[in-house]
Amino acid sequence: MTAEEAEAGRRQRRYLILGALAAFALALHLFASILLPFVLGALIAYLLDPLADRLEAVGVPRSLAAVALVVALLALIILFLLLIYPLILAQLNILLSLVPQYLRALGNLMQEALVWLEERLGPEVVDRRLRELATGQINTMLGWVTGAVATVLGGGVQLFNVLMIVVVTPIVTFYLLRDWPKMVASVDSWVPRRYIPTVRELAREIDRILSAWVRGQALVCLIFAVFYAVALTAAGLQLGLIVGLTAGLISFIPYVGTLTGFVISVGMALVQFTDWRDVALIAAIFVAGNIVEGYVIYPRLLGDRVELHAVWVLFALFAGGALLGFIGVLLAVPAAAAIGVVARYWLKRYRASALYRDEGGA
Repeated sequence: MTAEEAEAGRRQRRYLILGALAAFALALHLFASILLPFVLGALIAYLLDPLADRLEAVGVPRSLAAVALVVALLALIILFLLLIYPLILAQLNILLSLVPQYLRALGNLMQEALVWLEERLGPEVVDRRLRELATGQINTMLGWVTGAVATVLGGGVQLFNVLMIVVVTPIVTFYLLRDWPKMVASVDSWVPRRYIPTVRELAREIDRILSAWVRGQALVCLIFAVFYAVALTAAGLQLGLIVGLTAGLISFIPYVGTLTGFVISVGMALVQFTDWRDVALIAAIFVAGNIVEGYVIYPRLLGDRVELHAVWVLFALFAGGALLGFIGVLLAVPAAAAIGVVARYWLKRYRASALYRDEGGA
């Protein structure tokens, strides 16, 4: 092969890769509104694939294993909804009735703080107009939040999208789970033979990191959703179930779940309780949860297998959400894992090159 032919081949590969990436980005942009059940189905199939492999290894046909796993997952979800849904609905109704009370309490606290500041700094710094402006903003917030909560509880969710997710996602999950080994083999067959070892090595590394993060983080979210919900409810917080479940389930976003739950719970406790010991107990629940997560659960479930820095994950989640909304959030961690693995691979090649070692001379 001549130098010109080699250069033409490299240029063709570059154009092919760029074209594939451009087509993928265009498809995401054009079909973002209908991709949610397919992305959810792919993620669920990825999570269940190791279980399907084990069932297949003991002699269960792949199709039967896929059906059994999807049915078992649906049964667990239905059982969870039957047990938890009445409690969540009751707490949502309580929330709707308590939002005005919480906002009025916030307005009173702000008024008291402004009066205190006026006494300390003087009326030339904090005057009556500033207090009236703050009170007006609280009243505006009260009307907006009350209307928003009423809209959501009154049917703001689009029924078609919900039905599409409920019906289409299990079907997509079944077919992807059944054909997962075939799809992997097909993609493997498309790779140029020259790059097979490198691509397989990168794919194994991405799968190792992604599977460790996703499955480990799912367990962390489940554990803390149960812990916070039970602990806050036992401590007497009026909306402890909803706040605890929310804080636990969004714990996959580094720091956000704990901080959000802490701020909301302590704020609600300040309004609900008159004894500071009750407020301190609510705060202690999140402090204890954060300590257990950082020093016990996270090292045991994830440990050093996950080479995804918390800041990188946080950036990826927010970037994905800004670009594609909820679908972008779902795709953010797989994309972050892939980018991290490829970046480390090229960094290793760079450090092994003459450019890094400065062997080319001055």
